[in-house]
Amino acid sequence: MPHDGAPSADHDPILPDLTALAAAAVPVAEDLLSRATAALRTRVAVEGKVSAALLEGEQFAAHALSWLATYVESLRQMSAWAARLSDRGAFGEMEQLLLQIGLGEYMAQIAGGIPMSQGEVARLSDLGLEAPDWGAAAPLLRGNTAASRARLVALMRDNHGRATFGASGLDEELEMIRDQFRRYADERVVPHAHDWHLKDDFIPMEVVGELAELGVFGLTIPENLGGLGLSKASMVVVSEELSRGYIGVGSLGTRSEIAAELILCGGTDEQKSHWLPKIASGEILPTAVFTEPNTGSDLGALRTRAVKEEEVYKVTGNKTWITHAARAHIMTLLARTDPATTDYRGLSMFIAEKTPGDDADPFPTPGMTGGEIEVLGYRGMKEYELGFDGFEVKADNLLGGVEGQGFKQLMQTFESARIQTAARAIGVAQNALEVGLRYAEDRKQFGKSLIAFPRVAGKLAMMAAEIMIARQLTYYAAWEKDHDRRCDLEAGMAKLLGARVAWAAADNALQIHGGNGFALEYQISRILCDARILNIFEGAAEIQAQVIARRLLG
Repeated sequence: MPHDGAPSADHDPILPDLTALAAAAVPVAEDLLSRATAALRTRVAVEGKVSAALLEGEQFAAHALSWLATYVESLRQMSAWAARLSDRGAFGEMEQLLLQIGLGEYMAQIAGGIPMSQGEVARLSDLGLEAPDWGAAAPLLRGNTAASRARLVALMRDNHGRATFGASGLDEELEMIRDQFRRYADERVVPHAHDWHLKDDFIPMEVVGELAELGVFGLTIPENLGGLGLSKASMVVVSEELSRGYIGVGSLGTRSEIAAELILCGGTDEQKSHWLPKIASGEILPTAVFTEPNTGSDLGALRTRAVKEEEVYKVTGNKTWITHAARAHIMTLLARTDPATTDYRGLSMFIAEKTPGDDADPFPTPGMTGGEIEVLGYRGMKEYELGFDGFEVKADNLLGGVEGQGFKQLMQTFESARIQTAARAIGVAQNALEVGLRYAEDRKQFGKSLIAFPRVAGKLAMMAAEIMIARQLTYYAAWEKDHDRRCDLEAGMAKLLGARVAWAAADNALQIHGGNGFALEYQISRILCDARILNIFEGAAEIQAQVIARRLLG
């Protein structure tokens, strides 16, 4: 029975043969992407090679191609998800509605325009193409109806409190991990997160210690090096659930993930055996020190220099947007060791040791200073500008023991970092959905709950559908990584879409709150601030789209 005052469909809103329709849509979309890629390649290639200058001149079209590719992969992964659930007998009404609404909307957007941001729409005409003939899949274009959205929201209300609306398609072990960390987040994070945010407090060390005991900092570190030896998929599930509680807590493991990946991929055997067990146990907390004030995403232009003097390197320069820097014990520090270079080839990575600070003296280590950057959201660890003036790093702490490998070593971490960021985005989006749903149920206007109004229910339904799409993209990227396949393209797509979905979910949930959403006392104000950073860090959306386009164009 429908809830009192809730909208209800007067007929079955689910299309027949839904998995067949989804499967039929994929080859049409793939063909469209192939033609779009070929068409753009002719505009940006010179003698068979992509010209950087021409590509920059065609930047809007290139980014449109990236978004089109992301949508095509979304259709592919959602279709695969539906087929897996159907084979298991788990493709229930909620899952069918998520598929129908999500694919119907994304197919319509492919034909009519994909939102890259609030004021930028990628259209097929930018790529010299017209809307495709969806053929047998055409009925899906009618799938995202008011009736289907109303029915999905009614089912979501019955399942309120679940971390995932609809079956995620993961195996039993991963679902057990999800349940464990969902319970932890609800018990130890959610009751305190908003207060930490409003006070701009550090996440308590007690919580950091609990996460260490749960294995968060060593999830993917091999067992013989002190970790749990779990998959990247497990890292995704843990990051998602902790970020659903509070992005700051979900991000505590990010620095450990980056440091561990750097050391695993680029470190010497001695560096691996010395540092990885300490990272895994939480005995030491790492931070990533890459970005500089005038470089942003242009890491090849870094100016911080490291000069070797006998058994130490002396580091001089400035870094910015360094997360959790005061509390950290080590820094994965990128600096220029070859002063004759001006690009990525002269960069080296260091495992730089420092003494953790406190509020009175955040940076007690000689040769190092720092100041806090006050931020809208993404609090709990704090952001810093750092200055180095003769800061000493042991020569033995040059990652890999060979100079000039820093940029290559860093590139090896980007897949995992972007997968993890996509997972954080899903968690933030899920939090926005759950907070928005709860408020829409509780808040009464004109004699009934807000959720009874179709546009409110519609917002919630689209949040759920897009979150599941982003989730499946992210799971797929993690699966590829776990099977030792190159997945920078898939990871980039997951991060690109996940960040947009998180912002849309937070913005729409705040809209459901009305004026109350603008009040600091309501959680949604924090969630909105936290969601906004996701389109910027670990590669801004524009940089991410550019990277995807270059891969597609070859």
